[in-house]
Order: sequence, then C-alpha cells, then structure tokens
Amino acid sequence: MTQYFADNAWLPHGWNANVRIDTDAGSLRVVTEDVAREGAEYLGRYVLPGMPNLHSHAFQRAMAGLAERRGFALVPERGDQKAAGHGRTTQNEDSFWTWRETMYAFAGRIGPDDLRAIATQLYVEMLKAGYTQVCEFHYLHHQPDGKPYADPATMSLALIEAARDAGIGLTLLPTLYMTGGFDGRPLSERQRRFGFDIEGYLRLLEQLRKMEDSTLRVGVALHSLRAVPEEAMRAVLEALSPLPAGEGARRAGAGAGATNRRCSSEPSPQPLSRWERGLTPIHIHIAEQIGEVQDCLALRNARPVQWLLDHASVDARWCLVHATHMTSEETRQLAETGAVAGLCPTTEANLGDGLFPLRAYLDAGGVIGIGSDSQISVSPVEELRWLEYGQRLATRHRNIAVSESSNSVGETLWGDALYGGAQAAGVDIGMIEAGDGDGAARADLLVLDHDAPLLSARNVENVLDTFLFAGNANLVRHVMVNGDWMVRDFCHRDEARIAARYRAAVERLATGT
Repeated sequence: MTQYFADNAWLPHGWNANVRIDTDAGSLRVVTEDVAREGAEYLGRYVLPGMPNLHSHAFQRAMAGLAERRGFALVPERGDQKAAGHGRTTQNEDSFWTWRETMYAFAGRIGPDDLRAIATQLYVEMLKAGYTQVCEFHYLHHQPDGKPYADPATMSLALIEAARDAGIGLTLLPTLYMTGGFDGRPLSERQRRFGFDIEGYLRLLEQLRKMEDSTLRVGVALHSLRAVPEEAMRAVLEALSPLPAGEGARRAGAGAGATNRRCSSEPSPQPLSRWERGLTPIHIHIAEQIGEVQDCLALRNARPVQWLLDHASVDARWCLVHATHMTSEETRQLAETGAVAGLCPTTEANLGDGLFPLRAYLDAGGVIGIGSDSQISVSPVEELRWLEYGQRLATRHRNIAVSESSNSVGETLWGDALYGGAQAAGVDIGMIEAGDGDGAARADLLVLDHDAPLLSARNVENVLDTFLFAGNANLVRHVMVNGDWMVRDFCHRDEARIAARYRAAVERLATGT
C-alpha cells in the first residue's frame, strides 16, 4: 500500500481538503478526507482524476497540419445514390470531404511499425496533457492493398503495444467498416484496408478480448450508418451482452451537469464497470456532416440519430461520436437514453462540422465526454475551452455550460467529461473514490503545478476555471496511471526514445522509403 497526501483533491462530491489517498495494485483502496499527512508522500495543492479521451484516430497525429491549404480535391458526389467513382472537383469549397481524401492518401502508406511509432508518441502527448485513458477508434485493419495481414489483428496489436509503451490506458475499438455509402456501394480502393465481413470482425473481437487487463478494454465501433448496413449492425449487436433491465432508464439524466450531481449529496449512477457487468462499449460516428444527414434522409427516410434510435436499443453502453446535427426532438431523445455524446470540438472546428446543441442537451439530462479525434490538438483543456467558446459565439452569451447546482463552467465541464468519458471507455476511472477488490477505481491521478504563475492567488473556488480558461501553459505536472507515475515534473519517463522513433517513422512516410 502506497500513501499519498494532497492539500485538495477532487472527490465525487467536489473539492475536499487534506486528503490521503492509498493505492495498491493499481487501484484506489482508501481515500480519507480531513486528515493529517503523517508519513504519506506529498503530491501538491490540487489533485484531479485523470481525464478519459473518448475518441481518437491515432494515425492522424502524423498528418495534423497537412490539410490546411485550399486546393483542388476530388469530393464524393453528395447523394449516395450516385454510382461509385462519381465525384466533383472544387477549388473554393474545402470541407470534411476534401480533408477525407488527404486522410485516405496518408492512411494508405502506414504499416504496423509506423502505426506503433505514431501512436506511442501521441499517447505520450496525451498523458502529458492529462488524458489517462484513450478510446482508439481503429479501422486501419489490413495492408494498404486491402489484403489481410497473416494475423488479422496485426494493426490492433500495434496500438496495444503503443499504449503499453506509453503507459496509457486503452479502450480499443476495432471498427466495422463494410460499405462506401448509404446505398451499399462497395468500398473504394482507398477504403479497402478498412473492410471486414461480420464473421471476420467477430473473430477479431474474440481474439483481442483475451488480452484485456486493468489497462486494456476492448469495445465495438460501428464506423457510421453509411459504412455499416442495418443487417450487419443487428448481427454485431446481437453478439453483445445487453444492458441489465432498467439500467438505461436509471442512467438517463445522469449527465445534466454530472459534476454537480456528483458534487452533491444526491446519489448518482457510477460509470459502467466492466468488472461488475462485463458490458461492451459501443461507439459510432453519427450526424457529423450535413451531407450525411441529407443522404440518410434520401435513402432511409430519417435523420441519422433518429434512425439509430428507432432501429437499435441505444443505452448507456453507447457513445454517439459528434451527433452535431440533431433536431430538438433528437436531442431530447438521445439524452433520455443515457448514452454519451462524444464531442471533439477542436476537430469539429477544424473540419467545419458545426456546433453541437450543448445547452439543450444538458438541459435534457444528456451525458457528454470529449475526444481528440484527428489530433489537431491533444489537450482536454482546449477541447473543453472550445466546447464552451463555440456556444458563446453562437448564442452571444457567456458561461453557457453551468447548471442549477453549480455556476462554475470549469467544474461543470471537467466533471461532465470525466463522467461521460469513463462511461464511454467502459473502465472505472474518472473519480477519486475508494473501493475493494475488482470494484475499486483505477488509480489515475493528475497533479497540477501549484507553483505556476497562472495559479497564483487561486483556490478551490476558481482553480478549475483558471485551469481551463486562462493561458496556454500546461499545468499538469505529474500523471499517474494504474498506480504508476507516467509523467513526473512534466516529463514522460521515456519520451526521448519515443520521440526519436516517431521522427524516424514520419520521415520514412514523407520520403516513401
């Protein structure tokens, strides 16, 4: 048993002073408030739970910044009833679809060694920023020509090794990707390495699940409604464990300012525990682009979120990534399911996606979490800052993400993202709370740099607001994952070697050698 002491720690009911935290075998065993330090190791003035990152495409870290010039690009014809291969060119209308062509070209060059090098560097950057778990939405399954590797899990294993090299928790989400559009067209040449049939996909899941441990969780990702036919979706969902009766309804509404619920005496459901329930997280891209909504309406006679709610038992296992374009009714219905809306504000801004209806969703009790997605930014601070600032720009008002029980935007957003991120990851993290046996929360801690000028003259009333909304200096000094210190004094334990390997891999990709 190792004992630590914090002047202030963020517990399920909010900030508490003079907190002793006892860890053992990677878990939080005893958390005691209002006690003397005695012989415990002193951590600092402010200690937070580690933040989950609920949406990541690791390989895109190496192409961040390479799609910021306007130019001609082949854009898929809007309307998936068009024949495969048709398209149009544009000079002045760069969009998600033009960016996607750049991404496909880059993805086509990456092999398993490249992926491991890129992902390890990314995961180090995540740890240093305060992320301690990442949900990796993984679809680079096969060789660039679409032929499977001898071991179909080769690229998945590269990500698992990357997470272990870096020391971050990983929720691996092997992605089912079968068609090139709502009309069922075959995958394009550039998409072929993404494809799996249902039987092969389920075998991959079975193989990877045997590797699960305290820092590895394996879930399911359906790439999107346009890439997964209805029959395939049903077949995969039928292979998963259902949520216990009544659990979805119990959890609905838990995210309406989840930090405020968790910072009060009111009982609230905890994030899904894989040890207690053995449930599988289910993630899907949905309603990110207006074009996607239009195509779904044209071919399925419903908007994407509405269609999913009507055709699947969406519940607390689910994470709907982006869900940017929803009607007020879709917003209310999604909130009622207890599912997580996976928001990636920096990527959504970079791609020109649009703004999520945050205030209406929170008012309806919706659960949210954040992700770095395309890795244009790797910072929970920037994701949460953009989430709030986008709403301010749209409404021309300030301090949007607050609730009746808390008027702090920083506390509301940080707490909501902890809660929803842990639920989406399917891991007991995002809280500093004692437990016994397999039900104990994993020991993931962040220690803020209380000597930083930005935190001068701050206290528990305003430290989280300052952390999220003041300046750009990294304030995360130490990071613990699974009871081990991965970052000390802002430095990862192996960052020089990992960075050198990353540079070599990216240079090979750039030169084609």
